[in-house]
Amino acid sequence: MKRSFGAKTMIFPTPVWCVGTYDADGKANVMTIAWGGICCSKPPCVTVSLRKATYTFDCLLHRKAFTLSVPSDRYAKEADYFGMASGRNTDKFADTGLTAARSETVDAPYVAEFPMVLACRLIHHHEIGLHTHFVGEIADVMVDEEALNEEGQPDIEKIRPVVFSPEVRSYHGIGSFIGKAFSIGKSI
Repeated sequence: MKRSFGAKTMIFPTPVWCVGTYDADGKANVMTIAWGGICCSKPPCVTVSLRKATYTFDCLLHRKAFTLSVPSDRYAKEADYFGMASGRNTDKFADTGLTAARSETVDAPYVAEFPMVLACRLIHHHEIGLHTHFVGEIADVMVDEEALNEEGQPDIEKIRPVVFSPEVRSYHGIGSFIGKAFSIGKSI
């Protein structure tokens, strides 16, 4: 028997992504989010949901661009900090010693040390309630060479992304390989 938890923000996995933006003065800013996901394959798009109260909210609307830096488990502490501090009051890159790199495809910075980055152009936003849903068209995906497999494709076990458990407020790593998608179910 399943136990009901009611209407909650509970789904697994929930990504840990760091949204990079520039403010009106050109200062690099980054904020950790967990409300996001791929929403379209053609054109390739991703969504993130932000509260109006965040500094990143206005930066994203002003510049109409953002990046999503995917932290490896090695940088969980810094990613956690990015979600607690406000860019209004501090320079999060200076505080953590991480590097704000300028995207070559959109008007937004990314975290150079993180192994995977999506560069996105804002194409739509919609206020839902407490959060506003932003849709970004993916202009580029960049992955560190060391995080690629033998075929030259991104390797999740080398990227080592972090996921978030909302209800218990904990971070987790990704588990091991289970099987090839669109293949393991053929024997049923």
